[in-house]
Amino acid sequence: MSLPADAEQALAAFGQCPGWEQRARLLMQWGERLPALSDEERCEANRVHGCESQVWLVAAQRDQCWQFRASSDARLLRGLLALLLARVNGLTGAELSEIDLADWFAQLGLARQLSPSRSNGLNAVLQRMGELTRQPST
Repeated sequence: MSLPADAEQALAAFGQCPGWEQRARLLMQWGERLPALSDEERCEANRVHGCESQVWLVAAQRDQCWQFRASSDARLLRGLLALLLARVNGLTGAELSEIDLADWFAQLGLARQLSPSRSNGLNAVLQRMGELTRQPST
């Protein structure tokens, strides 16, 4: 499966970071690029459960492909969400179900920095994305 353009850009950018401090800085920058969710979107219905931090996820489908927007109250998590969205936006539901989150963050050189709780939280976000793509569209 080929990577979306944003994912290619992320791999190139993180591949140039020699160490964790540079990756952490880049991670924060990616998080700042996330478009803000409106107050209406930051509601209980859009909240992802299973995350220690508050995370909200909004999905929209266009021509069989999914576009997600997400936000969090945690800076580092916003960066991780931005990278997750770079990897999954534009995929079909079937392609989304094949995403290996651990492998994606390993390719970015961030696997060692994912604590079990962060990893569980990101998996909860991915799981919620899968649920949203399987719901009948309204």
